[in-house]
Amino acid sequence: MTKLWQHPKFRSRIGQAIVVAILLLAFAFLGHNLDQSLKRLGLRLGFKFLDSQAGFSVGESVIPYNPSQPYSRVLLVGFLNSLRVIITSMILATAIGLVAGIARLSDNWLVRQIAKVYVETLRNLPLLIQLLFWYFVVFLTLPKPENAINLGIVQISRSGINLFGLALSPEFSSLCLGLTFYTGTFIAEIVRGGIQGVDRGQREAARALGLSASETLKLVILPQALRSMIPSLSNQYLNLSKNSSLAIAIGYPDLYAISSTTFNQTGRAVEMMILLSLTYLAMSLSIALALNLYNNRIQWRTR
Repeated sequence: MTKLWQHPKFRSRIGQAIVVAILLLAFAFLGHNLDQSLKRLGLRLGFKFLDSQAGFSVGESVIPYNPSQPYSRVLLVGFLNSLRVIITSMILATAIGLVAGIARLSDNWLVRQIAKVYVETLRNLPLLIQLLFWYFVVFLTLPKPENAINLGIVQISRSGINLFGLALSPEFSSLCLGLTFYTGTFIAEIVRGGIQGVDRGQREAARALGLSASETLKLVILPQALRSMIPSLSNQYLNLSKNSSLAIAIGYPDLYAISSTTFNQTGRAVEMMILLSLTYLAMSLSIALALNLYNNRIQWRTR
């Protein structure tokens, strides 16, 4: 009989336990060093400052807020502002990326070239430059609200976009448009690759059944391509959520911008870095978990 320490499963679990123990010791060592460093500076790690009055206003907020409320409230405002722009940009980037990806495979030369120029141009420009362009070159040069450009249900002016009576600030609009068009270029390439990865026999079979080109794309090609696109889409959604922290460059009060103001007022650098890291990590893990669950659901099931 095989001895216990020679069993593959036993050795595997022992190896895992050793790795976990090493990681815990490393975290304990870093935590101890951090605590000692703070003590030498006369500081103590703590989050009681979150109950103190914030004392500063915020340009826009999803929930009611005033400067007399605590830091915990204003950080919640920043988190919801970040969540708002992330979700909106994800939806719009997916729609634009899907259209551009399909257009890149169009039989129409002009449509194909327009999509190619969009993808190759915007994905090779730094996102920060695009955000500054949308804010300073586009929105700040638009007419005043009384002379707003009227496009029916949409009014565009220096004060932002008014859509169905919903006022969107120029900061939010610039950030959302920048993230949308930038991320949309990468999603377009993912869509193009996913469609090209579907066997040509699927198209021929669909047409043999009498399906039109649009029906073939919608009912046959895209559902199969989606299975290979989800992992890459997950990466782009994660990048979008992290790129949203560039909002500070154009004055949008997201979580990072408000955390920066909180740090400047309280001097709690370590605590704010911990809160920021945990929050962005939680958002990223939530996005990854949701897409992994969806990916598992749509994969082929074999017996």
